[in-house]
Amino acid sequence: MQKKRIICVGNRYRPEDSAGPMVYDQLVSDRLSGDIEVIDGGLAGLNLLRFMHGADRVVFIDAVNGFRPFGGVILLDAQDASRHADTIFGHNAGLAYFLRVLPEVHDGKLPEIFVVGIEGTPDSDKILEAAEVSLKIATQPLAPLPALRAYRPEGRGLMLGERAARNG
Repeated sequence: MQKKRIICVGNRYRPEDSAGPMVYDQLVSDRLSGDIEVIDGGLAGLNLLRFMHGADRVVFIDAVNGFRPFGGVILLDAQDASRHADTIFGHNAGLAYFLRVLPEVHDGKLPEIFVVGIEGTPDSDKILEAAEVSLKIATQPLAPLPALRAYRPEGRGLMLGERAARNG
């Protein structure tokens, strides 16, 4: 059986960084099936490494900044997200830094990794949309996901609502 994890990161006590914990609360209240493990990653930093072991696919949920001036839900793969990391580890290193150093510190095969980001104030609509998107990504068969490429043109996150508008 393939192991899938959704890891929600952030600080629930800082509104601008509370997106991940808010999505965690939503997913836990939805009582998901047992084949998806939902984890409150909080501010674990490099301690998230243990959740990579044995996983086939990992979806991180976190607050993001600098992708969309008007906010929204975006989707990045690990490589796209890690490009936004500082090269020096510090207190504010965050998920991007973790994803950048992960290939260097992880033993064995890395899981497929995606980041569902929420930019702007994490209101109830964004929280529900991020929860839905993370579940779709986690439950797809482990194979190339061509539909996801439409969310990330030119290596940048694409607000999910824009895809529906273009296809509508």
